[in-house]
Amino acid sequence: MENDDTYNSIKNWAKEDRPREKLMQIGKKKLTNAELLAIIIGSGSRKESAVQLAQKILNSVNNNVNELSSLTYKDLINKFKGIGEAKSINIVAALELGNRRKEIDEDDIIIKEPNQVYNVLFSDLADLEYETFWIILMSNSQRFIKKVCISEGGWSETSVDLKKLFKICLENNSSKIILAHNHPSGNILPSESDKAITERISKAGKILSINVLDHVIFGRNGEYYSFVEKNIMG
Repeated sequence: MENDDTYNSIKNWAKEDRPREKLMQIGKKKLTNAELLAIIIGSGSRKESAVQLAQKILNSVNNNVNELSSLTYKDLINKFKGIGEAKSINIVAALELGNRRKEIDEDDIIIKEPNQVYNVLFSDLADLEYETFWIILMSNSQRFIKKVCISEGGWSETSVDLKKLFKICLENNSSKIILAHNHPSGNILPSESDKAITERISKAGKILSINVLDHVIFGRNGEYYSFVEKNIMG
């Protein structure tokens, strides 16, 4: 019988079963998440192939790539035998590049839907372990002007300086804005303080003829909560 090293080496697999060769022969869309991750990892350990190691990593996050991207390079090193610093950094870098690919071209955007807000801010808010508060500045026709982080806080709360917020709006000639922040816990339901700050900003904005169109809360795994969609905007 062959020893474990021989059995587990991808080099000894049939050519059509090797992830790199499969990608070249049948295209990237046909590969499983484990096979794609195995290509990033490059090699396995003495006891398991790169594909087996990749599958073990994915099983730990229920095959959820979004959840995988929330792991730090230290998490990967500490949790999985066979993942050293180089492999861990490769995984984190590849996932971050994927996150950035989700950014949309922000030039000449007219924002009409909450999912557009999600796309604009995804790369800024995805996987953060602390809370941040953002505003999206728009013209009267809802054409995107810029996005600005107003505040960074702790694990569960952040403070918002209304003077700073509206100063930025006036400096950029923004007559319409959308509020957004993330909940690191993953719970997308608004707290009472979320509702209160939305009402405060909306009331202050009316005095300056700056309309607050929505407040979008980011969770994890692509989830978000829109005040407009839930009909709770003041």
